[in-house]
Amino acid sequence: MSGNLVRSSSACFRASVRLAFAGVLLSLAGAALAKGPQPAPASTVVHPQIWPRVTPALPPDPALEKRIHDLMAHMSLRQKVGQLVMADITTIKPEDLATYPIGSILAGGNSGAYGDEFASPTKWRKLVDAFHRAAMAHAPAGHPAIPVLFGIDAVHGNNNLVGATLFPQNSALGATRDPALVKAIGAATAAETRAVDIDWTFAPTLAVPQNDRWGRTYEGFSQNPSVVAELGAAEVRGLQGDPGSKDFLGAHHVIATAKHFLGDGGTHDGKDQGDTEVSEQVLRDVHGAGYVSTIAAGVQTVMASFSSWNGEKMHGNHGLLTDVLKKRMGFDGLVVGDWNAHGQLEGCTNASCPKAINAGVDVLMTPEDWRALFANTLKQVQNGQISKARLDDAVARVLRVKLRAGAFDRQAADAGKTPLSVIGSPAHRALARRAVRESLVLLKNKGGILPLNPHQRVLVAGDGANSVSKQSGGWTITWQGTGVTPADFPNAQSIWSGLKQQITAAGGHAELAVDGAFKTKPDVAIVVFGENPYAEFQGDRKNFAFDDNRGRDLDLIKKLRGEGIPVVAVFLAGRPLWVNREINASNAFVMAWLPGSEGGGVADVLLRKPDGTVQHDFHGKLSFAWPRTAVQVAQTADDPQYPYGFGLTYEDRDIAGPLPEKSGLVGQQYPTGLYLDHGKAVGKFRLMLTTPAGVPQAVTSVPSQSGDGAVRITGVDYRAQEDARRVMWKKPGGTLALTTQASVDLDRQTSGDVMLVMTLRTDAVPASGTVTLGVTQADGATVGVPFRAALAKLPNKHWMTVALPLKCFREAGAHMGAVTAPFVLSSDAPLDLALSKIELNSHADTVLACPAAAMH
Repeated sequence: MSGNLVRSSSACFRASVRLAFAGVLLSLAGAALAKGPQPAPASTVVHPQIWPRVTPALPPDPALEKRIHDLMAHMSLRQKVGQLVMADITTIKPEDLATYPIGSILAGGNSGAYGDEFASPTKWRKLVDAFHRAAMAHAPAGHPAIPVLFGIDAVHGNNNLVGATLFPQNSALGATRDPALVKAIGAATAAETRAVDIDWTFAPTLAVPQNDRWGRTYEGFSQNPSVVAELGAAEVRGLQGDPGSKDFLGAHHVIATAKHFLGDGGTHDGKDQGDTEVSEQVLRDVHGAGYVSTIAAGVQTVMASFSSWNGEKMHGNHGLLTDVLKKRMGFDGLVVGDWNAHGQLEGCTNASCPKAINAGVDVLMTPEDWRALFANTLKQVQNGQISKARLDDAVARVLRVKLRAGAFDRQAADAGKTPLSVIGSPAHRALARRAVRESLVLLKNKGGILPLNPHQRVLVAGDGANSVSKQSGGWTITWQGTGVTPADFPNAQSIWSGLKQQITAAGGHAELAVDGAFKTKPDVAIVVFGENPYAEFQGDRKNFAFDDNRGRDLDLIKKLRGEGIPVVAVFLAGRPLWVNREINASNAFVMAWLPGSEGGGVADVLLRKPDGTVQHDFHGKLSFAWPRTAVQVAQTADDPQYPYGFGLTYEDRDIAGPLPEKSGLVGQQYPTGLYLDHGKAVGKFRLMLTTPAGVPQAVTSVPSQSGDGAVRITGVDYRAQEDARRVMWKKPGGTLALTTQASVDLDRQTSGDVMLVMTLRTDAVPASGTVTLGVTQADGATVGVPFRAALAKLPNKHWMTVALPLKCFREAGAHMGAVTAPFVLSSDAPLDLALSKIELNSHADTVLACPAAAMH
């Protein structure tokens, strides 16, 4: 891989020319950013003439176009329609291709080979090859065989694969400002992806996040469009190879995807799948910058965004998808939709959406309903809802990408395959470790405490110290990055392990104590803490306050400082958050982002060499400005705590004073999906007791009880005084529920890895009878699942988090698109339990399986 670390002078020249081409736009973008968010005009009228023309990375190829024409002339209508459909491996098998000539397959965030998210590389390769072989073996008589493409979200390495190298997430890479490094990471990711014969990745993300409350901020390189443009183009060149070279889309490269077109990083309030309310000029100059550079770099696919622009969904925006992207900017590859996003268009469903195809989406990502989508799209072409010309344009684009990628020439047993040994190889791990070193940002270093002397007695504390899962974040083996164990990272090194290795080798002493309880007083402590893993929408925040551990990390730092121990804080997060109190309490504070599998890179910078000299200085500069309060609107609009580009080095003298500790929060502001906290209903939700006869009683204070006394509720202590509620069923029947007048849409959460998580303690569970946990729909119907047996298996009088997947309610018949009570607990037998917190989340101490029977 060393040859990928340095670009040739000619490559640098080509890159500089292309970046200069985008310079006019980016200079305008800088002015827009300096002014902060602009008032959003209501207009959705697109003016293609104001958008840039892009010089194509690949010149016209008459021979290629003739081959496309000849193939299409001999394809059946069913084959053509099939090219527009993408199915997920959880719902399609290779043998299905004999009946349905589907053009592409994907493995979604929670989709593993043969139903196993933790499948071995050998199993992955076996499955992918089976699809490739099936596609070529089942051509209709007299028609050509058309290969499938297999796509996956390899966004920070081949991150779905156990044992793969996990590179720092994009927000960390943005802090490096190093396009050569990013290109090398792209090449390494491509190699580890092609090792299992997957030929398409849905990366890079070109979002320009303007509000760090957005749960996908870590997928963006920077708030600065010029950084996004440069690093995005570098990653595309790494993934695909340099356009025009013999290695372009060769055996060790994959098809890249520029996503999500357009404006996903600018949604109002940082809401995932929200609305980007900006002028067309800002949409072009800020959010479009990365598409100019990546099209110039030869990217072959573009993914449309879930989000909207001034109220119009991108999947239905003909002006931007077709008139701007394809015609004005000259993009000749394919546009792929996002996960069922077409189904959100007015008049569409997941199984039918001519509007998205007519707008310019060439391939609809339809994980589950692909059979119905295929049948409906076929009818829509036959009856003229989708013109033959539009169908042929989409098919030609798909074939163009497949031919460029050599898909027609691929053989399952090809001798040119990338060996499995490249997965997690020493060279790739060394590259990832270098990326960790270059991405770390030093925010505070009072008294020059860093770098640390490795000969000392060092305590390593905090729940992130020995957690590869936490240091890697979302999109790590599972979609949300949760439900994984240390055993699932066989080639990785935690931050603790990296520190221990170097400290011990130098003759010092390292001790791990997550809670900070040491045996012998240390000379210094390193506290590693931060965000728990999350992915899209689950990571959205109402404000910038870091509260994942409810202040326990701050308490830990203060406890150690109170015992006279200097503290170096290492913050693991995909984005800047308001942690002024933690910064003030620490002697030094390091933003480590989400560094991935190579925790040793942190030790390389924090520790001196045994001879006392510096190993590696801090290199990283903030790719996002740091919030001054927890409630500022966006980092580009408010006076930041640390400006964009800030980052100390060991040569800098830190003379900054204490940071302001007023958060700006008025009361408590809660994240989406939190229903009960500290025993109290949150936001617009109300805690209700209902009699068997259906008479409701709002719980406004405790103690309280239902009208007939069937259910009684009192305050009990969990972590603080009366921060939980004990609920006792004294008579048969009655319910406890969290209700709201305005229904909530839980459809997408239900389709993902999201669960109803309860922090509870069981005091008495009946030996018989019926206990039901359910949800109430907007029509008033409550659909539940049996819950008594699950409660009976829990340890009695022991606090823990217990989760039930939302999909259990859907499987029981609930309509999750409009829910007025996301938690309804009823019992016809004496039940006694306590509840402190109820929320939507993706991790818990105990995850329950869906019960077999439903209760209506």
